[in-house]
Amino acid sequence: MAQEFAVYYDLYVPDGAGPKPLLIALHGYGGDKSSMMKLARRINDRDYVIAALQGPHQHMIIPPPDSPDRQRGPGYGFGWLTNFKPEESVALHHRAVNQIIDTLAAEGTADSHNVFLMGFSQAVGANFRYAFTHPQRVRGVIAICGGIPGDWESSGDKYHAGALDVLYLGAERDEYYQPERIRKYASALAARARSVRLEFFDTTHEVPRDSYPLIDAWIKERMS
Repeated sequence: MAQEFAVYYDLYVPDGAGPKPLLIALHGYGGDKSSMMKLARRINDRDYVIAALQGPHQHMIIPPPDSPDRQRGPGYGFGWLTNFKPEESVALHHRAVNQIIDTLAAEGTADSHNVFLMGFSQAVGANFRYAFTHPQRVRGVIAICGGIPGDWESSGDKYHAGALDVLYLGAERDEYYQPERIRKYASALAARARSVRLEFFDTTHEVPRDSYPLIDAWIKERMS
């Protein structure tokens, strides 16, 4: 039985005449659109339209017993994929990104020729799936502490090479995506991406604050 499924995103439009480059930012597992919007605006809230998309799959987060948040009860986080029929989650993500691009371009807010995807952790694989399925729709992908699709090597012609660039950021002390794994993924991406720039930061599994200027400069270098 098919039903409509609501997908939510926050939108930030800076002052000044448009259309402007579009940065679509995706949080990691357990995050939400508000937290990712705050992060993206710290990178640059003057030159880009920012759309912070929220994962469609909600789950409960129980604070640990020693947490000061314990008294407030459970919270909620969001994710991008499920083990049950994951292809439906992938299709939902693709439709949401397409709709954001098409809607903002049609109203003259965003420049559809300068679209960039940024994702952290679980969202990295989702963004790579989209970008290399629709390489003509994005200029570049900023991937932070995450992996490539599990079927990257065995997908046949599912993923396409394209004129898109990848900025791949890893953490030296990441307990989930260790540097050796990120280096392996970056090498695999080079088979389909126009370029892959790989940088590591001395931190754990998080979006490094020191990476903000690098991300901003990297995007500006690729704007047409």
